[in-house]
Amino acid sequence: MSHPTAPVGHPTAPHFDDHDTVRAEIEARPHRATDPAATATAVEAHHPRRLRLAVAEIRAETVSTSTFRLRRPDGGDLPPFLAGQYVGVFADGTNRPYAIASSPARPDHWDLTVRRVPGGRISNHLIDTLAPGDTLTTTGPTGTFHHNPLFHGEDVVFLAGGSGVVPAMSMIRDIVDHRLPRRFHLLYGSRSAEDIVFRAELDTLAAAHPDLHVHHVVQDAPAGWTGPTGLLTGALVEALAGPLAGRTVYVCGPQALYPYALRQLAGLGHPRRRIRFEANGAPADPTAQAHWPTGTDPAAEVTVTARGLSYRTRRDRPLLDSLEDAGLRPEAACRSGECGLCRIRVVKGQVHTATEARLRLSDERFGYTHSCVAYPITDTELDL
Repeated sequence: MSHPTAPVGHPTAPHFDDHDTVRAEIEARPHRATDPAATATAVEAHHPRRLRLAVAEIRAETVSTSTFRLRRPDGGDLPPFLAGQYVGVFADGTNRPYAIASSPARPDHWDLTVRRVPGGRISNHLIDTLAPGDTLTTTGPTGTFHHNPLFHGEDVVFLAGGSGVVPAMSMIRDIVDHRLPRRFHLLYGSRSAEDIVFRAELDTLAAAHPDLHVHHVVQDAPAGWTGPTGLLTGALVEALAGPLAGRTVYVCGPQALYPYALRQLAGLGHPRRRIRFEANGAPADPTAQAHWPTGTDPAAEVTVTARGLSYRTRRDRPLLDSLEDAGLRPEAACRSGECGLCRIRVVKGQVHTATEARLRLSDERFGYTHSCVAYPITDTELDL
């Protein structure tokens, strides 16, 4: 019997397959008004703020890349996720987002595939120090970089560079495990053949599934290499994946790939609404953006004050990073300006907010910014 406050069925519901089964399952769930404890437990199981997970296995993918298989210590299933999403990993007083490489069809574990970043605070820590049996603290899954068949269609192209292949791997495994009716073209650029992550598995899956197409493109081709070489130019994309008309193109990789890929796809006449970029860190050089204040020395230090604490930091250092170093740790996830979890209010002072920030329409009016891609231009006071 329906709870009296349950919503009336939507008139379009009968147009969806198995709507009666879905409605019955929803009605069988404990309602918050009658069982708030059960509801809170269900929410925490699916959307936890923090998880303490065991490192069950570590697998070297390349000289610079390793996969860490994480499981619950009690052996239970992990929260569900959509292929392409990521989790935040906490270590050394900060956190970083890492895409889940494993399939959503296998909820007993998450695979996080991490490539070493020169000078990287977390990637080097994970690769150099973690061992099976250690534990990691993570967030629950999050992120908007996943396939939506209603908007993206069932014939997609994925341009990956370096470790940007990780969400593509999860999508491919999802297609295989769930037998999804989807055509998927992966064009994967690497510096050398030795840098290709998941090469053997990708080639095996593509050979076994006619709707999966994998093309490795290397810049420094070894002797005997018969595949495509160079960069992922528009001409090469069209030659390998075919005409892009009506198809969604995903792009994930190092920051330099994004403006380059956008130019190449625009040159093919592909509309921006059909291109999806994964957020991938703060800008390498915020001073290169047109609205960086003219004549402002990025290396000069200013004073930041928050929660009664004042400290000095360079202008070209993201506020989130400097706050963490000062022992103040706002919630953060993407660290790329997209999710808004690190949103803070600027009470006094001038801050440069990078173009990567996906601000709300009201944020500029009320002084809010995303601290992961915000830079203090003058002495600044923050409300966390």
